[in-house]
Amino acid sequence: MKLLFISLGCDKNLVDSEFMIGILTSHKVELTDDETEADIIIINSCCFINDAKEESINTILEMAEYKKSGSCKALVVTGCLAQRYQDEIRTEIPEVDAILGTNSYDQIWEAVESVLAQNTYSCLRELTGIPQVKEHRVVTTGGHFAYLKIAEGCNKNCTYCIIPSIRGRYRSIPMEELVEQAKELAANGVKELILVAQETTLYGLDLYGEKSLHKLLDALNEINGLFWIRIMYCYPEEIYEELIDSMIRNKKVCHYLDMPIQHCNDEILRRMGRRTRKEELENAIMHLRERIPDITLRTTLICGFPGETPEMHEEMMQFINDMEFDRLGAFTYSPEEGTPAAEFENQIDEEVKADYQADVMELQEEVIFDKNESLIGTELYAFIEGKVADENAYIGRTYRDAPNVDGYIFINTEETLVTGDIVKVKVTGAYEYDLIGEIL
Repeated sequence: MKLLFISLGCDKNLVDSEFMIGILTSHKVELTDDETEADIIIINSCCFINDAKEESINTILEMAEYKKSGSCKALVVTGCLAQRYQDEIRTEIPEVDAILGTNSYDQIWEAVESVLAQNTYSCLRELTGIPQVKEHRVVTTGGHFAYLKIAEGCNKNCTYCIIPSIRGRYRSIPMEELVEQAKELAANGVKELILVAQETTLYGLDLYGEKSLHKLLDALNEINGLFWIRIMYCYPEEIYEELIDSMIRNKKVCHYLDMPIQHCNDEILRRMGRRTRKEELENAIMHLRERIPDITLRTTLICGFPGETPEMHEEMMQFINDMEFDRLGAFTYSPEEGTPAAEFENQIDEEVKADYQADVMELQEEVIFDKNESLIGTELYAFIEGKVADENAYIGRTYRDAPNVDGYIFINTEETLVTGDIVKVKVTGAYEYDLIGEIL
């Protein structure tokens, strides 16, 4: 049987997809990227914001056509959209044969077997515990880097976010399981491990009674074969001194921190249900840069949250200018049904949201260009990600760049390199978001 697997949404979702692919390939299912020849089509869906929801629905509808006219015998929908809208999917898209919720991905083979036996299948477990998968995970990111999901769910209950309702409360994965996963990944060629969760900084609190991300970093740093360990999704109020200490002492841990703050105006932060205020954000950023002078700080912002005035927007612009984030993403606010913020008064027009977002990204382009220019002459290690077509140049990433969200360094060389190679480069030039370099 041939399987087409479509994974949508975030890197946490991708880890679930890789476990499902591992289960299915252990049953001799063959992967294909051709929907016309697929016997089984599985869509791991997302519904975090409206655009993601629309992408998931459109993908399901498109794949449903192959149930009518193609070779597809089983159409399965898993993940966040399935968890949230299982009844609507059943009613509106009857071509879907099986639905698995976010905490049921270990049942993927049972779902496929049931459908091939001409039965429908549904499994939406309670959002407690972590599915146990004994099969080997299949890494789909190219083999030289992989995501390690260290926890599931979230307890923060920000007013704009549906994650707690579709992923459940925060649940850490036991450290020994993570270390074993990491060892297996490294043994199979993974050199960069990217730690992800809805929030990584709270890791271990539910299992061990204390924040334990620093202990996990200590253990991962000892694994042979790993070159970089990168930390994503650190809430600023939860960053703690032992974590900073571990980033300094563990040489494999990148001096890189993804710290989503969403806004800087105190009133907006309060209405968002965030746990920090502007002064605390400023202090956290300054402290990190004092302790780790070469740290790269990434953040994300929401533009056009209900009640955001032009004055609040200008305050955020000044904050961006003052804080000089190394990496920054900005998104327009998306009102999600079932969240408190969707019912707030003073919703912002889409055109105004888009204008706010454009302002932010235009300013950030200036900030990052100045930052990149300041790197000219420095020496950095880079992961090779591919070759520039028809040129003696390669695309790489430095410790300052997480895959798929940050920039690249374009490396001029006559040498022959392959994806996953690690080279030391000297920065020779800068673009708005990317660098130019040469191999030393």
